[in-house]
Amino acid sequence: MHVSNLSFSSRAAVEDPFNWAWDLEDIGYTGWEIVQEGSQCLNNENLPQVRDILETTDLTLTIHLPFSDMNLAGLNPGIHDEVMRQMRYYLDMASGIAELAVLHPGYLSPYGNQVPDKAWKVSIESIQQLCDFAEDRGILIAVENMPDFPKIYGKVPDEMLEILEKVNRKNIGMTLDVGHANTMGLVDDFVKKCLGRIKHMHIHDNHGAHDEHLPLGQGNIDWKKFMESISGYKGRLVTEMRCLDEGRQCIEYLKKL
Repeated sequence: MHVSNLSFSSRAAVEDPFNWAWDLEDIGYTGWEIVQEGSQCLNNENLPQVRDILETTDLTLTIHLPFSDMNLAGLNPGIHDEVMRQMRYYLDMASGIAELAVLHPGYLSPYGNQVPDKAWKVSIESIQQLCDFAEDRGILIAVENMPDFPKIYGKVPDEMLEILEKVNRKNIGMTLDVGHANTMGLVDDFVKKCLGRIKHMHIHDNHGAHDEHLPLGQGNIDWKKFMESISGYKGRLVTEMRCLDEGRQCIEYLKKL
């Protein structure tokens, strides 16, 4: 199977986060997703290098907004303000070079668990505010479904669709993370219910119990069935791997389907 819309994302903390991007096209990737975590965070110092890579390759860039220590449903006003500030900062950094940003929907803190309606409202309003900010920069916000973690939003299709409906913005869509869906046993359900709202996908494998981020074919996801089920999908497929070698393994696996 030939797939032309493949992007590569490295989840691992790396000392040299961008130089390997020059090799992506040679491997077979046409896109690159930069995770705003650790050394991969965009800033004024490394932005010229990113622009140089994009200007001298045909790679399509997307970004993944930060998620470590970030909670859009957080109810501590000072901390929540800082979360939103950082989200806006990276959307600003990506303005003009990326047209899509992946976003996690938030989770219930111990306090939020006592007032879940309030936490849900804060999460929805936060996504709305980020969509409005992103729209002025030509960026679509693609909210990602979550794995089987406790107290986290977006684990099931109906809740993901409710988030998109409640946010109610033109530049809102969904990122389907296939590995996350597999930890819930809901890969087929997500495709069946959400395909029309899915603008972006993350692909990686696991055995159904944990979010392992294995190369394709090393877990129990039926990738042939999945790829056939999304035959009309036009967005990007992002392999979220630890290194380029695992990215190569994913491409070789897809070729054999």
